[in-house]
Amino acid sequence: MIKQITLLTSVLFFAVQLFSQSNQDFNPETITNVLQQYVGDDTPGMAVGIVKDGQIIYENYFGYANLEHKIKFNESTRSNIASTAKQFTALMILQLSKEGKLNLEDDIRKYLPSLYPKVKEEIKIRHLINHTSGIRDYLFIMEIMNKATWRQVGIGNNDVIELLEKQEELTNTPGSEYLYSNSGYIILAKIIEEIAGTRFNDYSEQFFQELGMKETSFVRRYMGVIPNRADSYSDWGGGLWLSTPAVTKVNGDGFLFTTLKDQLIYEQAIQNAKQNNNVLLMESQQPIPNSEYKDYGFGVELDGRLGRVAQYHSGSTFGYNSHTTRFPEENLSVFVMSNNGSIWSGNVADKISSLLLPKLEKQTTYNSLLDKSTTEGEQVQKIGQYLSPEGFLIRVEEEGGKLIWREANNSPYQIIQENDNRFYADFNRRIKIRFFEDKVVEFYPLEKTITYKRHEFVPATLADIEGFVGKYHSLELDMSFEITMTAENQLKALFSNRDRELDVEVLNRNELLADNFIMKVERDQFDRATDILVTLTFRAKNNRFKKETHLHFQPKIETENGSIQVTTIGSRSGDNSDILLTKNYPNGNEIWSKQFGGGSYDKASSILATNDGYLIIGSTSSYGNGNYDMFVIKTDKAGKKQWQNTYGDFYNEYGYTAEETEGGFLIKGTKQYCTSNTDVFNRECTTNVWIVSIDKDGKEIGNKLLEKI
Repeated sequence: MIKQITLLTSVLFFAVQLFSQSNQDFNPETITNVLQQYVGDDTPGMAVGIVKDGQIIYENYFGYANLEHKIKFNESTRSNIASTAKQFTALMILQLSKEGKLNLEDDIRKYLPSLYPKVKEEIKIRHLINHTSGIRDYLFIMEIMNKATWRQVGIGNNDVIELLEKQEELTNTPGSEYLYSNSGYIILAKIIEEIAGTRFNDYSEQFFQELGMKETSFVRRYMGVIPNRADSYSDWGGGLWLSTPAVTKVNGDGFLFTTLKDQLIYEQAIQNAKQNNNVLLMESQQPIPNSEYKDYGFGVELDGRLGRVAQYHSGSTFGYNSHTTRFPEENLSVFVMSNNGSIWSGNVADKISSLLLPKLEKQTTYNSLLDKSTTEGEQVQKIGQYLSPEGFLIRVEEEGGKLIWREANNSPYQIIQENDNRFYADFNRRIKIRFFEDKVVEFYPLEKTITYKRHEFVPATLADIEGFVGKYHSLELDMSFEITMTAENQLKALFSNRDRELDVEVLNRNELLADNFIMKVERDQFDRATDILVTLTFRAKNNRFKKETHLHFQPKIETENGSIQVTTIGSRSGDNSDILLTKNYPNGNEIWSKQFGGGSYDKASSILATNDGYLIIGSTSSYGNGNYDMFVIKTDKAGKKQWQNTYGDFYNEYGYTAEETEGGFLIKGTKQYCTSNTDVFNRECTTNVWIVSIDKDGKEIGNKLLEKI
């Protein structure tokens, strides 16, 4: 455990005097005046503290901890600092690693083997700490399930772990991408329990005692009494304050109740860590060793703030919110917490910090690519679809002569031309945008950029749209949705846990949008839509829904004056089947038909239009070498057979789809192999994707087996 921190106490007035001698701009009254813009005499409360050079130079309280009983927000008030608490969970993990009780490189399955057994990659403890594990955020998993946590009375850490145990996939390879996830910190709390052999609440309370933070503890029970607790409030309009009680008991990721005085104790300890040789606290403010991602460390963000080196973090849940920022080069810390959901503590902290920090001499800087000379100019195509770094679709569209930027169904915004090929976002001129031949780049101050790659998409055909129709189910979420199609070819989606049917917008043949649900289509080896990955928010993206309905191939081709359709027809006795090719009027009535097959079973899967006729793909037991062989029939435009051929060996080969090549066709199907021709009870059989290359006359040129299915 950490050696208890001895605090150097001093009178606030003396601390203010010391700071004022080195910074003539500091005026406590100025800060108080700014803070009073956020709170009033009859509003929820806020507490603000400032530490400079290891000393508390400002500590003040505003508003009410409880509006009903008019209880002031004061030095005894304990408020929920939400995700700002993550730094303490991470600190406990760091301490355990320094004690040799765990290694940050350990796979989490060493401690919790029930999690993600199908994931082959290592999910390391350090991946959880800086949100690069690929584990979805449980808060937003539950949003997709229509089980928002604020409605789940009494939900706790064990419930979250049980939900995560049902998850089979990650959003990405661990370490490859930063996606903020509260789930990681619930798992960290569980790992602490496994190592300590005691409840996380008991372990953490002792931890805070040794830090000198005696009024700080994670929530134990959702109905449990917390002395001097602030209630949380939000103004939903009309000036009416509504209480937003927290009904959960999850902790580790947040739900830490603390006082401003305790938080200032910790800020002093951080600032004094070097002179006290507190290695643990010093390391807690640095990037995680060996981490692929350096902008988030031990529960704090490290990418700077207000143009300066900084460690910081915000938290918000229900009406509670908080923010801490540390400027190590200035030895300055600002902490804000509130029970007022109508303000953001991060904004308050930034305003206070700006009053205390020396003015920056350098002007706003952008990545040099923004001003790089080019001959492209305005000739670069701007309208189109682009992929974000996370693989999600961005659309730049023209509406009424304006360029509009769209991200899913989020609020679109106009991008306004600044000069030549340089634009800016209408809601924030500091966000610059520049188009290139193969990408569009967003430029932010301090040289930050986000690159979106141009997406050469394929528009969806009517056949694609028909192929989306079906029912899709998620084992991980225990829910489903069904896509249907109207007579006007409009797709609709209905989720099993929602009442309202949603319009589905088809962005391209692999990207759909249903209200706020982003849907990415995955296809099998035969180019059929088999899975849809559903995202409601990037923090819980790509939830897999597998198609349950029978997967049809393409038995129908729409023509200008009707359709061509191929089907399988059976005999009355049921001892054979044939292939029927029909040409139909637009109303479905038959114009002509042709029948193909032999004395046994012949089955059709799909039809492909060629310049001079049609190619029918299926399987046959009437012809060929074995039980079933791949069967291909070529006809002219009138349905007259030009040739037919089979492909295969002793076992079962089936033909499903075809595509035309320069010299012929690729026929896609499956090929079976068994260990015995005779012992049908003990033999083992495997089926692989099989692609046969043929010329225009049906002669086999070559074939290859793909992965097992």
